[in-house]
Amino acid sequence: MALFKGAGVALVTPMKENLDVDFDKLQELLEDQIANGTDSIIITGTTGEASTLTEEEHLEVIRAAVSMVNKRIPVIAGTGSNCTRTAIDLSRQAQQAGADGLLVVTPYYNKATQKGLISHYTEIAKNVDIPIILYNVPGRTGCKIAPETAAALARDVENIVGMKDAVGDISYTLRLMEQTQGEFELYSGEDGQVIPLLACGGIGVISVLSNVAPKFMHDMVMNYLNGNQQEALKMQWKAIPMVDALFCEVNPIPVKEAMNLMGWKVGPLRAPLSNMEPENQKKLAKAMQDFGITLAE
Repeated sequence: MALFKGAGVALVTPMKENLDVDFDKLQELLEDQIANGTDSIIITGTTGEASTLTEEEHLEVIRAAVSMVNKRIPVIAGTGSNCTRTAIDLSRQAQQAGADGLLVVTPYYNKATQKGLISHYTEIAKNVDIPIILYNVPGRTGCKIAPETAAALARDVENIVGMKDAVGDISYTLRLMEQTQGEFELYSGEDGQVIPLLACGGIGVISVLSNVAPKFMHDMVMNYLNGNQQEALKMQWKAIPMVDALFCEVNPIPVKEAMNLMGWKVGPLRAPLSNMEPENQKKLAKAMQDFGITLAE
């Protein structure tokens, strides 16, 4: 049984002005996501600024999210690292905290070989009992999981169940699904390519856009999965200018700005991320209004 079908939100980590994690705001965000139909919470991923959380904070945020959601929808914890031992430790502790699954990014900077990737993921999986979703985002990590590697992991490691595909290449996605004979839980990691990935055999999206439009993203995916494909395609077309604005600077700079423009007060970004350029702020605000999002006064 799949961890989830539909739209999972790659949730931001709200910060106070002093850059401490704002756990009260996290509760508000989680309640809003659940109320608007989000199908899964993905916590402490790229969008959640995991790379600038301390290990203690990382685990505190996972524990808080699991407790606050309280089994209403699945909570998937980002526990990847470029150190296999660290990834194992984070993954074990996320399982102990009650996470329903793990999202494990490829080891960044090291540029592991395919043999190294198989070893990395196999060792992590051996140390936990919950499902693992591979996170393939070579544009950020400098490391790409070959379709054959994913197929080998899916075949040989029981709790490696799927992939967040942020490669941005439909030919890659088709090869991946051919290699796994479709027996792989495929999630889009690109908000601008959700419907194409669903057409390749996907079952959902792990979405940045869901932070600001959770019901829209849930409805778009479920329209497609329930057979209303033309309506889903129209929604994907409508989303493209908004997606472009959300990625005009490196994620999560624009999405945090967007949420602050909506009045969510999710706070600043931790260095080395910086505030959005003023010209891009204007473009983002216009795209939000054109999309139908109301800005705070």
